[in-house]
Amino acid sequence: MDAKLNAIIESMHDEMIDTLQKWIRVPSVKGEAAPGAPFGKEVRSMLDMALADCEQMGFKTQNFDGYIAHADLGEGSDEDALAILAHLDVVPEGDGWKYPPYGAVIENGRMYGRGTSDDKGPAVAALYAMKAVKDVGIPLRRKVRLILGCDEESGWEDIAHYNKVATMPRMGFSPDASYPIINIEKGICRLELHGVLSNEGLQVIAFNNGERPNVIPGRASALVAGDAATVAQAEAAAKKLDIPAEVQLTDKGVSITVTGISGHAAYPETARNANGEMLLLLRELGVQGDLRLLADKIGLDYKGEGLEISVSDGISGYLTCNLGIIRAGEGGVYATLDIRYPVMTNPDMIIKNVSASLPGMRVEAMEVKEPHHVPAGSELVQNLLDAYHEVTGYERKCLYTGGGTYARSLQEGVAFGASFPQDEDLAHQANEYADIEGLYKNIKIFALAIVKLAGKA
Repeated sequence: MDAKLNAIIESMHDEMIDTLQKWIRVPSVKGEAAPGAPFGKEVRSMLDMALADCEQMGFKTQNFDGYIAHADLGEGSDEDALAILAHLDVVPEGDGWKYPPYGAVIENGRMYGRGTSDDKGPAVAALYAMKAVKDVGIPLRRKVRLILGCDEESGWEDIAHYNKVATMPRMGFSPDASYPIINIEKGICRLELHGVLSNEGLQVIAFNNGERPNVIPGRASALVAGDAATVAQAEAAAKKLDIPAEVQLTDKGVSITVTGISGHAAYPETARNANGEMLLLLRELGVQGDLRLLADKIGLDYKGEGLEISVSDGISGYLTCNLGIIRAGEGGVYATLDIRYPVMTNPDMIIKNVSASLPGMRVEAMEVKEPHHVPAGSELVQNLLDAYHEVTGYERKCLYTGGGTYARSLQEGVAFGASFPQDEDLAHQANEYADIEGLYKNIKIFALAIVKLAGKA
């Protein structure tokens, strides 16, 4: 790396920390729409803050109705620009935090908080990489555009809006996954399940859990009819199934709370779904109907075996399935499945098999996103791998993911960083953090990538 560029980045240490702490302290979870704030006031506040920082650094910005915005370095056509796509919205904080989820507490070289790794930390690193290139005065042959979205964790209405009112660059990367590079993203199929609450067996009064289809819930609570004997049965069942549970007799019935391990729907092997645990516990206590059906067909199975959708290929691995939301009560039974499927899989087959596996339940597709693949030999991939290797010395190789990043919104887009191979994956989990020195390494990698892909020869 150029010595001047490296020196500039080293000088940004305290400033970068201050910026990220400020961003983390905004709880930019999607909320109720308001004028100029389609994803809620907190998300709009975060967008305004980020744009103010971009402008203070000397970048030309444009805000597209509070949905999404961008900041430009250099000149050139929009279509030919090098795009860096990051997002400012975060998933709800959930339970189990040791540190305040929006406190941006720094301890032992780590900054803790929702969004530190997904995706505000990488966004700040990309912004400072652009600033470093600008401050050194490196001549560019194309524009570099940082696109900051506000609905990545939900419905991607931000990207849809951007495509209507602006020109999306053809090529770029999203620092919203892992190194070395992810050039294959699995397809995403999100389903809604509708059923009825049975009057037979164990009576479930309320079971309302989960925040987002793409979040694996770490806790689940249910209220069932019963007495002291039911409490004893529930405690014995939880022990038998090895499910951590708190059981209490209340004036409304028996309250049961189980504890799993929260996580991202794309990586279920790192988590333990509390909704699935609760279903298995309720089945042990005698629940019938569609809740029992969900326990039988899904439970803690995250590969879709019970739903007859378990598939894999040599390009992108195996299918994963997350039971993210359950609502059960007087209105019936409602649940969501977030399914990440391999490149060679037909989503129509998934929907057909899920419907056949859950007789009596209505299955509806909420969203289907096709898989995304950029050839490993492309100029984009090879230059990004070079930048990564030159800064870290680590192996150059391509990976696949079940995660869905903004990269798939580009004709030629890949996920590039920001987690290193040795990093913990805490996206969507309690105690999410970013390693501060890792963020500085990211700035260097992104800056070198900009030079390679947008700098004049």
